[in-house]
Amino acid sequence: MLKRNEQYDVVVIGGGNAALCAAMTAARTGARVLILESAPKAYRGGNSRHTRNFRCMHGGPLGPLVESYSEEEYFADLMKVTGGKTDEHLARLAIRSSEECLPWMIEHGVRFQPSLSGTLSLARTNAFFLGGGKSLVNAYYRTAARLGVEVQYEAEVTHLELDGNRVAHIDYRKDGQARRVTPSSVVVASGGFQADTDWLARAWGPAAKNFLIRGTPYNRGLVLADLLEQGVEQVGDPTQCHAVAIDGRAPKFDGGIVTRLDCVPFSIVVNKDAERFYDEGEDVWPKRYAIWGRLVAAQPDQVGYVIIDAKSLNLFMPSVFPPIAANTLEELADKMGLPPAKLRATVEGFNAACGDTSAFHPTELDGVTTQGLTPPKTNWARPISEPPFYGYSLRTGVTFTYLGLKVDEKAQCSIHDTKINNLWAAGETMAGSILGQGYLAGFGMTIGTVFGRIAGKEAAAHAYAT
Repeated sequence: MLKRNEQYDVVVIGGGNAALCAAMTAARTGARVLILESAPKAYRGGNSRHTRNFRCMHGGPLGPLVESYSEEEYFADLMKVTGGKTDEHLARLAIRSSEECLPWMIEHGVRFQPSLSGTLSLARTNAFFLGGGKSLVNAYYRTAARLGVEVQYEAEVTHLELDGNRVAHIDYRKDGQARRVTPSSVVVASGGFQADTDWLARAWGPAAKNFLIRGTPYNRGLVLADLLEQGVEQVGDPTQCHAVAIDGRAPKFDGGIVTRLDCVPFSIVVNKDAERFYDEGEDVWPKRYAIWGRLVAAQPDQVGYVIIDAKSLNLFMPSVFPPIAANTLEELADKMGLPPAKLRATVEGFNAACGDTSAFHPTELDGVTTQGLTPPKTNWARPISEPPFYGYSLRTGVTFTYLGLKVDEKAQCSIHDTKINNLWAAGETMAGSILGQGYLAGFGMTIGTVFGRIAGKEAAAHAYAT
């Protein structure tokens, strides 16, 4: 039997950063707001539980951020990682709006660490959450509760009924019952489809079955698929995603940030045949780490191996798993399942191509490069020669997919070139509107915060006008 709920002004589908920003913004206007979160309470927050920082434009020191980070520099950083595949209007909107978001986040309970220095080089650009993403999510839920936002956990949305250019009702399941709610406005902030590995395999081919999913197992794209099947305008390529190289020992789902490996710039990376396949020193890690998931995905068996020596071990943040260690390269190869003679030859070839290393600087582009080697290593190229030697296995870790709902500058969705009067989207479910490929550290939180606030404001305004 279908159970009907009370009337709400705004229903937000999803329970992460973007959803919470939308819910709090709408609630501050006096709107009655309901969040439908598919995860249990202990796992609420989607991928936001695993995030660490927020990339923020600022004209001068702001909160924990030092110096300045201009719109043009921010946009140039984005263009570099996306290869120009972005909607400039929406991207600049997100960038410009980020400056006002940081104090808003503090007002809503988020606390930030003092500015960081060292290997990350993000003190100007990225504000790090005190306690990480879980702390941010919990702070927002506390604030949302004070604002009167209602939350239903383990509430799986199964269908949004479109009637012309409006959402007529939302169907979902909770406690084994089919339920229905008929809000004035709807905000979809339920992420991508990455936890549905069958969908990933349809997009990528069978190789996707070897991918690991860094984030929540609850982002299966149910709402996204339902809306796309009804003709809501989509954006993005299903094979494009935020995918990074993570420790091959990570779990299939929900390994989070602690499984990421930051050692690539100080290493060589080889495939299962002990052959290098890309420039490990192309750029500082926060700008290039997101390309390595796709690079590893293209290798045999979708696996790679990081090789470093003793002098590089303490130059990066460690993974939750310790490295594999050995006193010789051959011993390391045996432990990692690599051909020992080939690994020795690859390392010796790399070492021979390294030149003067006196300018080595681990936190900035140092121009310490190889000579006559293909592929080259264009920065941080030091011989791997000091035992013990260390290795990590690499697998493709998918954070979120870029196929999503197309939105305008008001975060509003459309169907057949017509605006859907009461449907907005925010966060990962519309991030493909801005991210055509690649990723910039902290930018997912920027998109979610900016468009979550926009969607919440617009949804509340529509509710009051109807």
